[in-house]
Order: sequence, then C-alpha cells, then structure tokens
Amino acid sequence: MSISASPDIAAIRPGRDCPLDYRIKADAFNGPPQHECESLYVIGGLYGNLQALRALDSLLLAEPHAQVIFNGDLHWFDRDPAIFRQVEQFAARHILLRGNVETELARAVDAGAGCGCAYPDEVADETVEWSNLIHQSLRQTLQDMPTLRAKMMERKAHALLEVAGHRVAVSHGDEFSLAGWKCSRQALQRPERQRQLTAWMDEQKISVFATSHTCAPVALSWGIGAVINNGAAGMPNFTGGQYGVISRIASTPCSRALYRARVQGLYVEAIALQYDHAAFLIDFHRQWPAGSPAALSYAERLLSCSPGSPSSALLGGFRQCPISMQTSIHHNEFT
Repeated sequence: MSISASPDIAAIRPGRDCPLDYRIKADAFNGPPQHECESLYVIGGLYGNLQALRALDSLLLAEPHAQVIFNGDLHWFDRDPAIFRQVEQFAARHILLRGNVETELARAVDAGAGCGCAYPDEVADETVEWSNLIHQSLRQTLQDMPTLRAKMMERKAHALLEVAGHRVAVSHGDEFSLAGWKCSRQALQRPERQRQLTAWMDEQKISVFATSHTCAPVALSWGIGAVINNGAAGMPNFTGGQYGVISRIASTPCSRALYRARVQGLYVEAIALQYDHAAFLIDFHRQWPAGSPAALSYAERLLSCSPGSPSSALLGGFRQCPISMQTSIHHNEFT
C-alpha cells in the first residue's frame, strides 16, 4: 500500500475519515515473511517520546538479538525539530512502519484528512479538533526536512514476520485499514468481531496479530491465536502507571511482562516501558505549554490519570504477571 500524493479528498471529515489509500489489501499478509527472529518487540504510539526510546535501548541490552518494529505514530509530541530528528535517528536502526501520523506528514499536499486518526463517533469533537491542530503543527516542523519526508513516504503500512517459526502480522490499525479501530478494546469485546478476526487469522495462517493506534491496550487469546494492541509506548496507559506499554512476542518469557499468553509455543506479552517520565514532562511542557492543543488533550493522561488497571486490557486467554501488581512500577530504572 503506497501513499497517494493527492488522494481523492471529497467528503473527508478531517480527523474522522481517512483517504482510500489507507486501505490494506486483502492479500497484504500473503506470501513469505519479510523478517525472521526468535524475539520481536512491537513499539506502537511512541508519540515523539525521546525518553521512551532511551528506555527501550536499555531494555534491549538484555536481548541484543531481538527484532524491533515501530508500527506507526512514532511522532506526535515532538514539534521541536531537534527532538523530531533525534527520534528518527534513534529509531532508524529498526524496522519502521508508518501510522496515520507519518502517512499524513509524508504527503507533499495536505489530503484534508487532518491527523488521519479516523476517530469513531463516540470521540468528542474537541478531541478531534485538538488532534488536527497538533498535526498541523507537526507539518510545520517537517517543512524544512524534505529528505525525511521522502523517507517516511517509503515506509510500509504493514509487515509479516516469522517469530520462532510462527507467522506474526503487524499493522498500525487493523487488518483492513491503516487507521482502523477494529482492534480497539471496545471492538474486540464483540463476539462477532472475535469470530471475524479468528477466521481471518486462520485463513492467513497467522498466529499473532500485533496492532496499536487506539491508545488503549487490549489483548485476547484463543489458544491457537492472539491479538495484542500495546496502546501507547510513549504515554501512561493505566491508572497510576508512569510507563508506556510495548508488545513482545518470543520463544521465551520476559520477567518484566505485565501480562502474557502462550500461543503455539510463543509467549505473547505486554511489557512495561519504564522511561524517565519527569524528563519527558519537561520536554512536553516546553513544546506544548498550557492552553496548547496537546496540553488540552493529553495533560490529564500524562499526569497518570489514564483509567483502568492492566486487568482491564485482558479480554480472555491472557494472565497478569506479578510485576503488574507492583505499585512501584512507575519508578524509572534506566537513569
């Protein structure tokens, strides 16, 4: 799936609808895997958090041969060009997919889709408008980086990997769209959606489907398959937890898992990414002062007011691990 330079933008509602080139082709996950590994980390929704990238580097010291894939929305809060470039430099050594953020930033001509989030109707209009304004600010940041914009345009929207002999599919949204919401916590609670997803994964011979996009972690396993949405790597996801969440799929377990499931010999896990939250907040407030769109939209969440505990993300087949019960998990271990 490639980015159109000037897609058909008729009747698109900015932030609510997305262009036709967001669609993922039905045969996108056919064929052989593009990468092979024994351990895979899926990092979705980093949102320009440089401290989270540094924490990831520290985490990978214990697993230097692991494969890392950023499955979109690498940028968001990094309107400072220097931080934007640093995030790109840190991430460049790994596999990079594009989410809606990168897709809309990469266009030479604004497609009229705003942030490209394709927010469902239950999301408030003011939240959508704030996101569109954040996107406009990021486009200004990228104005003087034509080479980087070209690199973003070349990034794929999905990937198929082989992890310890099992097929693992990765996208930003869902199996249908770059910005699809069918792997949200709300959608995956519906039995008809569960049946649809399991049938698709069985047909494609996919053992694990890893996604992000919705900013809320969710995990579901049915023994022979699993879907895991990490929520956000660069923001708090649970009440009182000043850490991001990333997905890990591997042949061996990780002692830092919040929750996990066993799927055909694979360990499918959510890992706490314990970054320096205080340093991140300093960067955030410098770039997005009080009254700015990002401050209005995200300040409460960044102060650890994201609702729910890790157990709220579990829809079946996953179990919490002892680390997720620890009240001290928000402390940074990488400084």
